[in-house]
Amino acid sequence: MRQSKLSCDKKSDEKIEVKNMDITIYTTSICPYCDMAKKYFKENNVKFKEINVSLNPKAAQEMVEKSGQMGVPVIDIDGQIIVGFNKPALERALKQRSG
Repeated sequence: MRQSKLSCDKKSDEKIEVKNMDITIYTTSICPYCDMAKKYFKENNVKFKEINVSLNPKAAQEMVEKSGQMGVPVIDIDGQIIVGFNKPALERALKQRSG
């Protein structure tokens, strides 16, 4: 069981429980926004699986089918797709799925 605390708002002490979420980040080795997304999850103790699509053509095709996009990062949070490092969208998705 995956469980972690996430601070949704750095200005407040509000924490949410992130339990049993399947989080996958589709990345490439040279993507700074991918690094930002991974850093965000690590800083907030959110477990995720990383798939480097530059090394895995099958995963790249899966990413395009899910998102309709060729760009990275593509973040899949329990089936909700977020393209790019969009911190507010990530926080909303995690908070919605934690309740």
